[in-house]
Amino acid sequence: MTKTAWKTALLNRRMLICIFTGFTSGLPLYILISLLPAWLRSEHVDLKSIGLFALIQLPFTWKFIWAPLFDRYALPMGRRRGWLLVTQAALLLSIPLFGGLHPTPDLWAIAYLAGVVAFFSASQDIVIDAYRRELLPDIELGLGNAIHVNAYKIAGLVPGALSLVLADRLPWDAVFLITALFMLPGLAMTLLVNEPDIKPGAPKTLRQAVIEPFHEFVGRNGWDSALLVLAFIFFYKLGDSMATALATPFYLDMGFSKTEIGLIAKNAGLWPSVVGGLLGGAWMIKLGINRALWLFGAIQMAAILGFAWLATVGHSLFWLAAVIGIEAFGVGLGTAAFVAFIAHTTNPLYTATQFALFTSLAAVPRTLANATTGYLVEWMGWTSFFLLCFAAALPGMLLLIKVAPWKARTA
Repeated sequence: MTKTAWKTALLNRRMLICIFTGFTSGLPLYILISLLPAWLRSEHVDLKSIGLFALIQLPFTWKFIWAPLFDRYALPMGRRRGWLLVTQAALLLSIPLFGGLHPTPDLWAIAYLAGVVAFFSASQDIVIDAYRRELLPDIELGLGNAIHVNAYKIAGLVPGALSLVLADRLPWDAVFLITALFMLPGLAMTLLVNEPDIKPGAPKTLRQAVIEPFHEFVGRNGWDSALLVLAFIFFYKLGDSMATALATPFYLDMGFSKTEIGLIAKNAGLWPSVVGGLLGGAWMIKLGINRALWLFGAIQMAAILGFAWLATVGHSLFWLAAVIGIEAFGVGLGTAAFVAFIAHTTNPLYTATQFALFTSLAAVPRTLANATTGYLVEWMGWTSFFLLCFAAALPGMLLLIKVAPWKARTA
């Protein structure tokens, strides 16, 4: 791609829309996983109860179940914009309701409300992913999805940083209201953008919307190919997910203080990840998705070895920052290629259902990692554990031979 064409891809209106979709998609999730636990703990809720709030993330794993509804039914504003307006308005109205509750007597009410917010957040993700796939031409999938993912991460700074600062100065009801108002830019985007054109052959019945996405995916290249793609989606991020599942306990075991971890992890982790994602998206325009998966996956995999090195070195602020930064940069690259691959694998007729299925499957390793890594570390120690994580990344890379051959350039 020429330099002029690259600049055109980067500076067009579609990339601006991807910034808004990423930010409005990430904000509700980070409210649930960052702000809500901080509020509960500050009001002296016990850690066991707070830990159970992790279950509110289940809608993000099971969202493919109701995704066909968004492929089948269109609201007055359109199949994508109509549902976006409904989910975003629901989030804007429901998030401030936390401020009217008190954690001690209203803990169950808070849990139910968190479940409602999680449901609307997952539903918004379904529609946004479908809209973005229909918006971006194949050549822009890498860059557009990289911009979306990084805007998603940056959204975490609102509930994870700004809202916590405000909580030291304002009552919690004001904090939740102000945080919810950050949904307004995404809602404004929904009102201003155009509805994507519906492709000929879009599902006309609910039965078609449920069955055809799976039938089309399997029928595209047969069962063998479909299973290989699903296996790749499961394994590509497995090693990295395992390596980072117990990152904070690992740093503590290496003798780092909570302040050192907080200051270094926040700065050395977020921004290299953002830079890696943006560079990955830009490089994909020239490399294509297939080659990006190979190159970025190799960097992502090699970065895991940094944790094994840190386990050997022990307490060193320099190596802590270096390991976190390199790993975050590698993850940024790998995620950019991975999300672009998922988007490219979906059929434009069934974007909501197929995209939701693939992203739900991609989230499964995180759940498995959180459930098993503690036992593995207790059994083999940190250094051997990280070497195992490196080995766990190999199956995903080997599957590239079949699902994304180096010589078969994609987008």
